[in-house]
Amino acid sequence: MLRVGLTGSIGVGKSFVAGVLAELGCHLLDADVTAREVVAPSSVALEKVVAEFGAGILRPDGALDRTKLGNLVFSDPGRRATLNSILHPYIIARQDELMREWEAAGPNGITVVDAALMIESGGYKRFDKLIVVHCRPEIQIQRLMLRNNLSREEAERRIGAQMSQDEKKKFADYLIDTSDGFDDARRQTEKVYAALSDDLRRQQRTE
Repeated sequence: MLRVGLTGSIGVGKSFVAGVLAELGCHLLDADVTAREVVAPSSVALEKVVAEFGAGILRPDGALDRTKLGNLVFSDPGRRATLNSILHPYIIARQDELMREWEAAGPNGITVVDAALMIESGGYKRFDKLIVVHCRPEIQIQRLMLRNNLSREEAERRIGAQMSQDEKKKFADYLIDTSDGFDDARRQTEKVYAALSDDLRRQQRTE
């Protein structure tokens, strides 16, 4: 099985690319979904988060209030790094468990893990190939303003809190530029899928 990481900064169209790869037949694992799973009520990960950030981040039913937690960590890089250091080992372990299950069921497939912080966490090193989705900076700002109903200043602040697009691109095996719309992004994604299929065949020949 070929293991592929998919990443990109906020507002660049990564989710669209992930959807196209799933349509083409890849197994798709969304890190945001995994992140919710690992902090389910009574989980070890949630207990550690509460120990660090306090019971005020819980809803009355004992579930994590993601909005409250996000407000605590978004503008504080140190607190955000602490949260990531708690959660990432659990997220990665769950992803690896699912990938092992898929590989056992179908060793000839391509699994794509979609995660925004894959490079920052070092998790990208677990993959055979890495796709970085990107777009022109002004388009990124406009998309984020529209999607999240943000002012330009707020959008720029959120973008500035992440690793830059140019830095992420340095880690890529494959780049997909979504600047020119969905149709063009789909064509690029289909080309990358064809290349990944070739990578899988080469992998199988060497095993």
